[in-house]
Amino acid sequence: MNEFQILMGHTSFILVKVLKMPLPTQRQCTVEIQNKSSSLKLCEPLVYVFKGNCESPLPPTLSPSESGSALFIKKVYTASGSAGVFMYNIVQKSNDEIKGRLAVMFSVPFDFNIFCNWYAVGIFSKDKLCDDDLYNEMYYAAQNDFIRGKANGPSLTHKKGEMTIRASMSDSFKPVLKLELCDD
Repeated sequence: MNEFQILMGHTSFILVKVLKMPLPTQRQCTVEIQNKSSSLKLCEPLVYVFKGNCESPLPPTLSPSESGSALFIKKVYTASGSAGVFMYNIVQKSNDEIKGRLAVMFSVPFDFNIFCNWYAVGIFSKDKLCDDDLYNEMYYAAQNDFIRGKANGPSLTHKKGEMTIRASMSDSFKPVLKLELCDD
């Protein structure tokens, strides 16, 4: 065996190791939630992922003054982004009455030449399903129980009864969507 064969063997080994390593995703959405309400808690999250995966799940409960986060990423080796919708039951702390469901839609596309980052927040009835229909409603439909916007636009505010949701989203390949639930 000559010097060239040894060198090539080592290089081939390194190349094979590098090719087997998972590639970091370039499309993801980090969600940060703050419960600024003094009387409401967020419970029992539901998640529907339209594209990608949930890498780090939502906290099961967010009591008043608590915060949490989640991470949604694109599927590795696919030319698609990360998109989906999630919901929390909004529960009155004093009597455990469900006041409705907080819903959040996010869409981080693969191709920024054609699409852009979108997000939406709203409050629905307690029996609203977290599924493909909800994702499509919040992405395409008229804004009745929610508000939708582009990440490069102004922050969003949605009010229903004594509840207010405020949200903002950065406009990048790896955006952060920040969400607050407040008393009105």
